[in-house]
This record gives sequence, structure tokens and C-alpha cells, in this order.
Amino acid sequence: MILTIGLIIAGLVLLVLGGELLVRGAVGLAEKAGVSALVVGLVIVGFGTSMPELVTSVEAAMSGSPAIAWGNIVGSNIANSLLILGAAALVAPITIAAANRWRDPGVALGASLALLLLAATGFGSALTGVVLLACLIGYIAWCYREERLAEPDVVHNAPYDRGQALELADTTLHAQANGWIKPAALTLAGLAVLIGGGRLLVTGAIDLARLAGLTETLIGLTIVAVGTSLPEFVTSVIAARKGEMEVAFGNVVGSNIYNILGIGGATMLLAPGAIPTDLLPLDIGLMLASALAILLLAFLRGVTRLSALTLLASYAAYLGFLILNA
Repeated sequence: MILTIGLIIAGLVLLVLGGELLVRGAVGLAEKAGVSALVVGLVIVGFGTSMPELVTSVEAAMSGSPAIAWGNIVGSNIANSLLILGAAALVAPITIAAANRWRDPGVALGASLALLLLAATGFGSALTGVVLLACLIGYIAWCYREERLAEPDVVHNAPYDRGQALELADTTLHAQANGWIKPAALTLAGLAVLIGGGRLLVTGAIDLARLAGLTETLIGLTIVAVGTSLPEFVTSVIAARKGEMEVAFGNVVGSNIYNILGIGGATMLLAPGAIPTDLLPLDIGLMLASALAILLLAFLRGVTRLSALTLLASYAAYLGFLILNA
């Protein structure tokens, strides 16, 4: 059991480290190649910060443990909406003033509904994965066009906020590279560390489920989901502490969109199969309800400390229910 827990901890540490190395390297390569700052923020940082969840879910699905893969996706979104947004708003109440404040939460709600329909129908194929990924690419292109048309003004959208949140947490992200070797080495090292960390985490999660008599779905929803969501937790809380409330909010919403359309799409593409039915009705239902709650909070123009406490209490109640019924 000690070895198994050690594998999980080591896997999580390597995932966080690998994700950081990969983002630093990819940003360095992009800026060296003259890629615009807008593309770097919307595309490279956005995808890079999702790599721990992506590697873990794909590794789990291809290892014959789809319950861990989809539990990670669903559990990460629940943790983002209830735990991370609640913690960020508790640090500093979030005010959302943007005129398009409903749009990104609406996209996240639509993606959550699509996942619910896929799980309920048992439909899963490589083509489904392609469609989900195409929806993400189309959404990012939409955000890119919106930002380009609005320059030099800032139009908050979820991919933009994801990039901004990471930049607030890592002020050296855009350090100038003198050549191609260092950013290329960082990128390759990040990928290698991510893959190694993902394998350790999935191996440890499977062993823990077997030794402790727990389901792989439960492990994916809790330990794996919360662990791979730690970067979002850190960046959202830092953004809130620095007074960038809309960035903290958009970071959470963006992560939810990337998880379903990007990670879910890649998982379905590389390891086609039905979404485990034991995620219904509670887990996917709560994910959908959380997405609806975020949309309502956006309409209400913010997240108060009372709302934050309600979100955190809901997550605590959910975890308690999972543990008591394990």
C-alpha cells in the first residue's frame, strides 16, 4: 500500500513538473518562431496547461481503465466548479462585468450536456472524439477572431483568461530565449516527464483501487481528478489574490471546456468506447448542475463569499457521499 501511494504522489509531482516544463518550452519555441502573443495565450498556454489531465486520461483509457480516464474528466470539472472556483471567490469575491459573461459558461454547459447525452446513449467512437476536438478548435478560433477584432482592447474569454492566469502565477514565463536549444529541450523533457508521471499515476490508481477494494471510477473522480487539477487551483487563487477576478473565473470555465472537448475528445479518439455508466446519474449530473450554477453566477455578475461557501460545502458533501458509499 505504501508503494502504491508513493507511485500516486510521484506521478502527480511529475505531471505538475512536466506540464510546467512543456508550457515553458512551447512558449519559448513559439515566441522564437515569431508566433503572436495572442496565439501563444489562446492556443499554446491553453493546451499546455491541460496536458496533465490529457496524459492521465489517455494513459488510463489505453491501459484498459476507462473508468479512471472519464472519472478524471468528470471529477476535474466538478472540482473546478465547486472547489477551485469556491476557493478563489473565498480569497476575493469575484465580480464579472464583461458584456459577454454568459457566453463561455454557456459553452461549458453545452459541452457538459453533450457528455451527458453520450454517457446516457452509450455511444462512443473515434469519430465522436474528432467531433469533440473540432468543436474545441472552432471555439478557440472564435475567441481568436474576437480578440483580433477588439485589439488593443481586451475581451475576456476563457482561453485568454487561462493564459493570463498562468502568467500571473509564473512571471518568468516569457523569459527571452537566446536560441532554439533550450526551449526545444524543455519541451521534450516536459513531454517525457508528463508521460512518465501519467503512467506512474495510472498504475498507482489501478493498484490502489484493487488493494483498497475501491472502484476505479471513485479513484478517478477523487484522487486523480483533484491531483491533476492542482495547477488550475493555484493559478485561479493567485489571480483572485492579485485582483484579477474575471481571470480567475475564466480560468475555471476554460478548464471545464478544455476538459470535455479537448481531453474527452482525445480520449475518445485514441481509445474509443462508451463512457462508463456508473458515472450516471450522480457524477455527470452534478457536473451538469455545476455548469448550470456557473452560468447563473455569470448572469448575477459575480461570485460572493456566501456563494463561495455554498460551492465548497457542496463539494465537501459530494466527497463525503462518495466516501460513505465506497
